[in-house]
Amino acid sequence: MASPCAPFDLPQTVLEPVLVRHATWNGFKTRFDTTLLSFADDRKAGLITATVRDNISAQQYRICTRYLFGADGARSQVVKQLDLPLCVKPGQGLAINVLVKADLSHLVKHRPGNLHWVMQPDRVHPDFAWMTVVRMVRPWNEWMFILFPIHGYELNKEAQPSKEEYLRRVQDFIGDDTPAEILDISKWYINEIVAEKYSEGNVFCLGDAVHRHPPLNGLGSNTCIQDAFNLAWKVAYVHKGLASPSLLSTYSAERMPVGFSVITRANQALRDHLCIWDALGMLPTELSARMEILQELASATPEGRKRRLALHDAVKHTSHEFHGLGIEMNQHYDSQGIYVADEPYPYALAGQAAENEVLYHEPSTYPGCRLPHVWLNTAIPRQRTSTIDIAGHGTFTLFTGIGGGAWKTSAKNIAEELQVPLKVHSIGFRQEWEDLYFDWERVRGVEESGVVLVRPDRFVAWRASQALPDAEACESKLMTVMRSILGRQCV
Repeated sequence: MASPCAPFDLPQTVLEPVLVRHATWNGFKTRFDTTLLSFADDRKAGLITATVRDNISAQQYRICTRYLFGADGARSQVVKQLDLPLCVKPGQGLAINVLVKADLSHLVKHRPGNLHWVMQPDRVHPDFAWMTVVRMVRPWNEWMFILFPIHGYELNKEAQPSKEEYLRRVQDFIGDDTPAEILDISKWYINEIVAEKYSEGNVFCLGDAVHRHPPLNGLGSNTCIQDAFNLAWKVAYVHKGLASPSLLSTYSAERMPVGFSVITRANQALRDHLCIWDALGMLPTELSARMEILQELASATPEGRKRRLALHDAVKHTSHEFHGLGIEMNQHYDSQGIYVADEPYPYALAGQAAENEVLYHEPSTYPGCRLPHVWLNTAIPRQRTSTIDIAGHGTFTLFTGIGGGAWKTSAKNIAEELQVPLKVHSIGFRQEWEDLYFDWERVRGVEESGVVLVRPDRFVAWRASQALPDAEACESKLMTVMRSILGRQCV
């Protein structure tokens, strides 16, 4: 397990109200029906003035702020005004989202899945809906039908399909007379775009504004949230005077490489499906040619056997999409916010991840990696706790073990001097935490007396293989590391 939590399929329509509610409870105001028109960045005054419009009253007003965060989607006004350079690869065309109300329990309740591909090579299909992916929104009566038109189809150049035509196509995909109602129709483009940098001064862009890709591999909202998680603690520390503004430059340095890998993988996942479409006979434009392929697929001939093997291999290869733990967890940061001066070797993936970095995740405490998830408990057992749960929460965290007492004293002194929250946990026999299954011993990468320093975003910032000769040396080293990460070097 790479996480203490099971995967959770939560549509944005359900997640967003939860986030808005939490933000409101914590004193933030959310203004809907409001559009950002422009902003001016006064670097000397340290202020950004944003001009916005209330779309209901049409009133314009200004908001002054120290920071501006552009999480405004694929048509980002902030990215546009900053003129951030974009790495743009050829897109893969148009897709159409059709939100449908229909009870499909008789078709899917016994075989729940995240996605249901529907292909009908034996039928004539309209150009605007060559095939579809059906995604559950609410079980079992609300669904998103993602329609894929034929290659080169453009809604603004073709006759617009009517709502009735969309409904007929949806019912054709369902395959029986189940009543269906269309709730909404929207279009989007399958992009492969990433910004070459994510910020300019105190203006930061995140989410779909800086990485645009199809939703395959489930990397959309997850990557957006990770952008925010990386940036939030840094802004908080700088705002409170706990870190130098230079810490904010690590946001782009750390997250842009992640964005590039995500847009590449998500688009490759879609391209991987071409082999399935080919094996099933979806690619020929003529119905007769598609029917011949279907007949061959079912035939007891060498050609039929070859096609079935091709289909099997193509489906098997989608494991990179549906079981790609590596692309989700193997992110590695390399910036001022990570201290690697004590590492004898540069970072490299190990184990199965070195063979296939998309499929496999290899937990590591090498600085810049995610803190590995390990189950811990106390000497008198209670509810088990993950290393993930005891780290983070806005603080730096030190993990040590037997013989690492000097790190505890050092952390206390440094936290007081720098006024930075820094907590310490000891793992081992008769320590604060017991290593239940010896998993921490396996992944910690240091000796029992060594230490692993974790940032508030639960990424490893630094580690020492063992305790230094005395408490003074431990404190001096830890102080050097903390000052380096926070950009608070002594002058």
